[in-house]
Amino acid sequence: MADSSLRPDLPLPVPSVSASSQLPASAPGLVRRLVWKIAIATLILMAIGSATRVMNAGLACPDWPLCYGTLIPSQQMNLQVFLEWFHRLDAALIGISTLALVALSWIYRDTLPAWLPGASLFSLGLILFQGILGGLTVTQLLRFDIVTAHLGTALLFFTTLLVIGTLLLPYQATGTAEKLPWLSLVAAILIYLQSLSGGLVGSQWALHQCLWVSQLCGVMNTHLMGVVPASIATLVVTVRGWQTPALSVALRQLTRFVGLLLLLQVMLGVLTFRLHLQVELLTISHQAIGAALLGTLVCITVLAGRDRQLARMNPEIAASLSS
Repeated sequence: MADSSLRPDLPLPVPSVSASSQLPASAPGLVRRLVWKIAIATLILMAIGSATRVMNAGLACPDWPLCYGTLIPSQQMNLQVFLEWFHRLDAALIGISTLALVALSWIYRDTLPAWLPGASLFSLGLILFQGILGGLTVTQLLRFDIVTAHLGTALLFFTTLLVIGTLLLPYQATGTAEKLPWLSLVAAILIYLQSLSGGLVGSQWALHQCLWVSQLCGVMNTHLMGVVPASIATLVVTVRGWQTPALSVALRQLTRFVGLLLLLQVMLGVLTFRLHLQVELLTISHQAIGAALLGTLVCITVLAGRDRQLARMNPEIAASLSS
């Protein structure tokens, strides 16, 4: 007798790879929405941080955590003070929201995935460390290594939120991702390192100060050379998605989107380099698109990993879906 679970006229009993799909919609949905809102706020925060740097507003508030000894420096307010003040305000709101995420994860821990409370605590630890680095950035007068660590921690916090949010998303896997999780993970790591390299270029103003015999040329050239492996790895992800028509709709769209982001990022990088960081909007956009590129690769990695998990759980269903 044929197995009815593989009949084309019946829905395939695809096993869920996320425990949240079997839970009451209220708690997982609330947590998932909160995570994505924090992630979007973090992306905006990084863009504001980039604007603060290129507008030379990093020390517009000479003290920390207050600004001119007050919560709202209305008497000293100008564009530079506003950028630094708003950057701190957004960071504070993200910190409060992360505390709320931790609280919800523990309150509803019996109805949420077992890994979520630990993951939310890890994200809280990152945002607390980020706050310390933010304070040191001001008190240590924008020391380049602290500024770069500040950016690196922000990106790590951002990607942690994306991993949590993507794991909580309802997703219909097909089991056809094969090597895509590893390819996208390698690309994400290279883009992360390239972002840190770009942070060093910006924090040391290496493009402005690079001379043929200057050590800062090494910083600049390292960033330029890093474009090649990061771009190739990202293109491989896009091509892999294009060559695998049986991928889920979400993964196909993400692999195409990451290719468009890469093209835009390279164009912005070339313009930023040729204009010597003199156009603030280009520099800000370059960093923001880089963060979005990293985030998209992280989402691809997580979703493709869920596809591979399905293939291991039930090879027959995966084979029927890919045929």
